[in-house]
Amino acid sequence: MHPANQAHAGTVAGAARPLGRGSLIAWVRRRPGTARVPIATKLTLSYLLVITISTIAFSVIGTHLIGQQIVSEAETAVRNDLNAAREILLGRLDDVNDVVRLTVDRVAVRAALREGNGALAAPELFKIRETERLDFLTLTDATGRVLLRTSNPAAAGDVRTDELLSAVRASKAAAAAVMIMPAEDLRRESPELARRAYLRFIDTPKARPRRETEETAGMVIEAAAPILGDRRQVLGVLYGGLLLNRDFSIVDKIKRTVFRDVKYNGQDIGTATIMLDDVRIATNVLTRDGSRAIGTRVAEDVYEQVVGQGKPWVGRAFVVNNWYITAYEPIRSITGQIVGILYVGVLEQKYVDVRRRTVAALLGLTLAGGLVAMALSYHMSRRISGTIMRLVSASKDMALGNLDVQVRINTNDELEDLAEAFNTMASSLRRREELVKEYARSRIMESERLAITGQLAAGIAHELNNPLQGIVTYSHLLLERQPADGPMRASLQKIVNQAERCREIVRGLLDFSRPRTPQMKLTSVNALIQECLALVERQALFHNIQITTAFQKDLPPSLLDPSLMQQVFMNIIMNAAEAMDGHGQLTVVTRLDASQNFIEIEFTDTGHGIRPEDMERIFDPFFTTKAPGHGTGLGLAISQGIVQKHRGTISVSSQVGQGTTFVIRLPMTTEGDV
Repeated sequence: MHPANQAHAGTVAGAARPLGRGSLIAWVRRRPGTARVPIATKLTLSYLLVITISTIAFSVIGTHLIGQQIVSEAETAVRNDLNAAREILLGRLDDVNDVVRLTVDRVAVRAALREGNGALAAPELFKIRETERLDFLTLTDATGRVLLRTSNPAAAGDVRTDELLSAVRASKAAAAAVMIMPAEDLRRESPELARRAYLRFIDTPKARPRRETEETAGMVIEAAAPILGDRRQVLGVLYGGLLLNRDFSIVDKIKRTVFRDVKYNGQDIGTATIMLDDVRIATNVLTRDGSRAIGTRVAEDVYEQVVGQGKPWVGRAFVVNNWYITAYEPIRSITGQIVGILYVGVLEQKYVDVRRRTVAALLGLTLAGGLVAMALSYHMSRRISGTIMRLVSASKDMALGNLDVQVRINTNDELEDLAEAFNTMASSLRRREELVKEYARSRIMESERLAITGQLAAGIAHELNNPLQGIVTYSHLLLERQPADGPMRASLQKIVNQAERCREIVRGLLDFSRPRTPQMKLTSVNALIQECLALVERQALFHNIQITTAFQKDLPPSLLDPSLMQQVFMNIIMNAAEAMDGHGQLTVVTRLDASQNFIEIEFTDTGHGIRPEDMERIFDPFFTTKAPGHGTGLGLAISQGIVQKHRGTISVSSQVGQGTTFVIRLPMTTEGDV
C-alpha cells in the first residue's frame, strides 16, 4: 500500500475505534508533579479572590472618598468661619467709624476749630476716648496740623496725613479702614502704642526668609470724619482708632463666637489670627510653652498666595507647631493695598481622628461582609461541585465505552441544561458510532484501491523508464552523428529534450513515493522558463493563448535542479492553459525581490479562477477539480515538494472569473551555500 494511503486509512480507521482503557487512563491521569484540587476548593478560592479584591478596592476607594469628604466638609466649615471672622473685624471697624463720625458734630469740636485751640474740645474728646476705649483720638485742622491728641496732649502742632485722611478730605465723607501706622506716628500718638507695636520675629518653621528681625509699625483700625463749614468747606478732620498689635479682643471674640472655646485633647479646636504682612500681631495660636505666638510668621506658600497673588487660601497648612485646616484672606487698606492677613483654622487632628474611626468602621463592616460572603460562597460551591461530580462520573463511564449512560439533574439552571446536553450527546454518539464504522469501512476500501493504483502507476513508470532510457540513448547517438548544420539536428534535439523530459516525469512520479535529493547546479531561471514555453507554444492547446514574458535581464543564475524545477514550471503552465480552456493570456514575470535575497517567478492567467473553498486544498495530494479521468491531483503536490526542497515557497492568489496567480520564490544561493 502507498505510504500516504496507509496513513490516510489508519487515520480513518482510528476514528472508528472506541476509546481504549489505556487511552482512558491517559485521559484521566493528572500531569506529573501537580496536585489535584477539587472544584469546590477552586470555586471557593475564586470567590475568596473576588471578595478579597473587591474588599481591598472598596476599602481603598472608600477610605479615599471618606477622607476627601471629611476634608471637603472641614474646608467648607473653615471657609464659613472665615466669613464670620471677617464680619467681626468689620463690625469693630464700623463701631470705631460710628464713634468718630458722630463725635465731629459736637459743639466743642467745632468751637476748637474756629478758635484754632484744641484745648477747647479736650475734656469732651478725652471722655469719648475713655468711654469708647479707643487707643487714639486726634483732631486736626484743614491742613492736617494736629490741634489735639487725646492720648498724648503734649504732642501737637505737627502735620499728620495718610491715605485715609487724604481720602476723607477729598470726599468730604467719613471713612474707615485697616491701616499701617509707622513707628514715628505711633510714638506721637502715644509712646505706649509704639511700645505695644514693637515685635521681634520668632523663628517659625516653613516661613519665608526675611532680612528684617523686628516689626516697629502698627496695624490700626482707623476711622476719620471731616468737619464741614456752612459752605461745606473742610474745617478739619477728626480721626481715631485702635492698635491691633497685641490687642487680643478681636481674635478672642472670633474664637468665642465661631468656635465657642471648644477644646480637643487639651488644645483649642479653633484659632484666629490677625497678621501685619506675614507676622502674627494678634492671635490665640499658642506656642509649645503655652504663650501666644506673637512674632511668629506665616508659612511661605500661604504668604505667596494670599499676599503675593491676593487670593484666599483654604486648605491644610502648618501653623506654628501643628497642622490645621485653615482659611486665610488678605486685609486691604483704603487704597486696596494688601497690608496683612486674616486667618482662622481648625485643628486637623480632630478630622484625622474622625477619618480614622470612620475608616476603621468601614473596614470592619467590609471584613464582616467578606466573611459572610465567603461562607455563603463555600456552601454554594459545595452544591455546584456535587452536581459537577455526577457529570464527571458519567463522562468517565462514557469514556469506557458506555454510551447508554444518562445523567438526571433537577437544578433548574445551566447545570441542568448541561446534563440534558450531555444526554443528547450520548445518544448522538451512539448513532454516530455506527455511521463512523460504516464510513471507515468504505474509506479503507477506497484507500486500498488508491494504494493499489499508486503501486501500479509506480510499476508502470518503472517499466516505462527502461524503453525511455533506450530512446534517450539512441537519440543522443543520432544527434552526435548529425553535422552542426544538418537539417535534422533541430528535430533530433527536440526528441532528445522531450525524451529527457519524459524520463524526468517518470522519475518525478517515482520520487513522489520515493523522494530523491535534487541535483543542484547554477542555472538561468529565465532560460529554463523559456525552454518550457518553447516546448508548449506549438501545442494545439496553446494556439489561442497569448504568452507574455517580462524577464529581468540581469537576473543572476540560481542554484537549483533544472529538471525538477522545469517540472514545476511545466505543471503550472499546463494548469493555466487548461484553466483558460485554450483561450486567454498567460503572463510570466521574473524579478529579484526588494531585499535582493530571493528570485520571484510569477505566473498569471486569465482563467476561471479557484473557488475560495478549494484554496486551502489545492496542494493536497489527489485533490483535483478536473473531471474524472483528466487529472490525478498530484501535480501541485509534487511541485510544492520540489520548491520546498529548494528552500523556496510557492503561493497562490485567485479570484473566481478573473484568473489565478502563482508566485514561486527561490533563495539566492551559491555553490558555497549547498
